[in-house]
Amino acid sequence: MRDSEFFGHVTALAPGKVNLSLRVGPLRADGYHEVATLYYAVSLYEEVLASPRQDGAITVSLSERSAFTGVEHQDHATGGTVPVQIPLDENNLAYQAADLLRKALQERDAATLSFPGTERPSYGVDLTITKNVPIAGGMGGGSADAAATLVACSALWEAGLTKEQLAELGARLGADVPFAIFGGAAVGQGVGDNLSPLLTRGELHLVIVPASTGLSTPEVYRKLDAMRDAVELTADDPELDDDLVRAACAADAEMITTLMANDLQAPAVAMLPALDDMMDAGMAEGAMQGMVSGSGPTVMFLARDASAASQLATGLQERLDVWAIPVSGPAPGARLL
Repeated sequence: MRDSEFFGHVTALAPGKVNLSLRVGPLRADGYHEVATLYYAVSLYEEVLASPRQDGAITVSLSERSAFTGVEHQDHATGGTVPVQIPLDENNLAYQAADLLRKALQERDAATLSFPGTERPSYGVDLTITKNVPIAGGMGGGSADAAATLVACSALWEAGLTKEQLAELGARLGADVPFAIFGGAAVGQGVGDNLSPLLTRGELHLVIVPASTGLSTPEVYRKLDAMRDAVELTADDPELDDDLVRAACAADAEMITTLMANDLQAPAVAMLPALDDMMDAGMAEGAMQGMVSGSGPTVMFLARDASAASQLATGLQERLDVWAIPVSGPAPGARLL
């Protein structure tokens, strides 16, 4: 008897991530940018519970245990904010991941289950997501949902696929999905999907501060292009600092503080100026370094150790009445619970 028949469901976890460095090259003809980034998985996990359905449908719902259920986005036409809820239909990355895996398995079945009268699986699933990674915060929460869904549904449907095969499927959904499957630390190139895993030792300790207002990743990239055009700056091909890569492998927090960089920080701050005040507050509370995570608006602070991270989180919460979350890394990739 398989686990899904015994328990009635399969649960998987996948980590959120920060970018210890994110260098952005010029706009490509396909509308994307070449990037060079250092992905670092942290101990904030998305959880996906997959329960079988016999009718072949895919449904998505949010668990009541979710720390995040929605976010406000800036309306640049009015200057105000508008609430944005997580889509629970085919626009959700978890739904798309399950559908992508289902189609791949149906194609495999069509080629292998050719005997007359052979009953083919329905590949239906109810997905329940517990969101613990900030929404629209530059930490890859949606990609982690997709990664956890691929791992959970692969087990639920007894697909027998390796992590490498699941990552190949996940890359069709976005550059961050393969990294969420593997976790740890990695250099990402191309559009971020060309991964080179890093062999790391030791831990880094950070504090994550989610923002109440989200930022659209495409809009942040467009803002970067506009800011470069305004000063007639031609972007070079992006490269990572080799010393930063070595420091991340050795968990050398002192060295990392001098080398962290994010080309998307300036446009993110231009769109949400309060991020600058947040980073100043973190430094005043004893952070070694602060930076916008990815396309923002989540801000991350590097701390000397676990105790310092805890003290920093408490200080930020008391000073600014924000939610500050101590995390560590590198965290493992998507896995069954």
